[in-house]
Amino acid sequence: MNGLYEEFRIAVHSVWQRRWIAMGIAWAICLVGWLAVALIPNTYESQAKLFVQTKAILPENTGISPVERQKQIDTVQQTLTSAANLEKVVRGTDLGKGLVTPREIEGAVNGLRGAIKIKSDQSNLFEISATMTASGRSDGEAANLSRAVVQKLIDLFVEENLAGGRGETSDTLRFLDEQLAKRQKELEIAEQKRVKFETENLGMLPGIGSVSQRLEQGRLEINQIDSQLITAQSALAAINGQIAGTPQTIAGGTSGGVNPLAQAQGELAGMKARGLTDQHPDVLALKSQIAALKAAGAGASTAYGVPNPAYSSLVSMKAERQAAVSALQSRKAALQGEMNAMVAKQIQEPGVAAEQARIARDYEVLKAQYDKLLADREQVRLRGQVETQTDAVRFDLITPPSSPRTPIAPKRPLLLAAVLFAGIAGGIGGAFALGQLSASYPTSAKLEAASGLPVIGSISQMLTQAQRADRKRKLRMYIGSGGALVGVFLVLLIIEFIQRGSVV
Repeated sequence: MNGLYEEFRIAVHSVWQRRWIAMGIAWAICLVGWLAVALIPNTYESQAKLFVQTKAILPENTGISPVERQKQIDTVQQTLTSAANLEKVVRGTDLGKGLVTPREIEGAVNGLRGAIKIKSDQSNLFEISATMTASGRSDGEAANLSRAVVQKLIDLFVEENLAGGRGETSDTLRFLDEQLAKRQKELEIAEQKRVKFETENLGMLPGIGSVSQRLEQGRLEINQIDSQLITAQSALAAINGQIAGTPQTIAGGTSGGVNPLAQAQGELAGMKARGLTDQHPDVLALKSQIAALKAAGAGASTAYGVPNPAYSSLVSMKAERQAAVSALQSRKAALQGEMNAMVAKQIQEPGVAAEQARIARDYEVLKAQYDKLLADREQVRLRGQVETQTDAVRFDLITPPSSPRTPIAPKRPLLLAAVLFAGIAGGIGGAFALGQLSASYPTSAKLEAASGLPVIGSISQMLTQAQRADRKRKLRMYIGSGGALVGVFLVLLIIEFIQRGSVV
């Protein structure tokens, strides 16, 4: 332990003996270092926060759903730092002042790309920042320029989001209009070809659609008629069974009463007077009653039977059911006849049917394409109206572009202090290194160890009064030199803070 302490004392003594060299080295390092720090240009940063709020009031089929809108915003964020947008920033701020050639513009754009940062802290919160150095410009100009760049980026961000969808909609509408016009011409040509073919083969192709389509429709309709016919025939059979078990007349009336035959004939005359035809169910039923009364001699003055109302009602219902069955049978026969005729014509002229099917197929394909394009165009047009007439996206400037007053780099106070400590350490290190290179020995023990000979003793230095006064004077000068070094450091700090406060 005593040896270490002795070595430390020797090192301190060596440095102290060369203290003026240490002071000179410290001054040299500090002056050079402080000059280098002073030459580093200040860098100013401006920041802004922008909140983008998407609205989901309209349905998603308009194409402006929250997911679709978020994709569009992400795309704009990624392309905001493209060369085209950065060139707009350069030309829209003082960065483009004095730039004429494309090479100069390109250099400014490349330099600006590294000075811009765009990040999203949350899903819809964007932070835009720009840094500008005072190289070639004053600190105030650099600070104002960073703010102007951030403001221009915000304007571009809003403009790209608002105008991007509208421009895309316009391009899409233009493309759809061109395709619709093209499909419309093709559809008109196909329509004319179909009409011409049907006109030339009018006798071969009755009806609408191809032969196979009409045959299929005919089969479906015949199947429906068959089921309806079965139901009508069952109902008619039920009515016939009820009529067979119901008497035509019931007992009643004497010779002194009203003649039923005359009464029935009077009712028949009244029906014809109302305009009922002979085919009317009520007229047919009444005629049947009159015939039955005549056959039974109901015109005599003796006792007679009264017509049964239930029987008359059943007869009327039977007439209606028979008419329905007859109509269904007639319709089935007509359809079967048409189908047989079409099959016969298809067998006789198979090429005509095939050509008609091909023409009809081409026409339907073109019409389906035209209808789909028309629906797409209407949807795009609706989206364009939504983009133009509604506020689908709202931009809220949470933090406006800041006006920096303090540079973010360099950290000049820390650098100045680091240079001071480096100068002091360099001076001490230089003095110590020179002491190690010296051929003198600070103690008798060092001399004895180096020479290998015994040292009898050492003589201390004796100073006169004048020498002591001179040493005190030099010590004051040395302390004053060190104080001056620290004073220069403090002055530089004061100047730095004054300059920061003077940035406008």
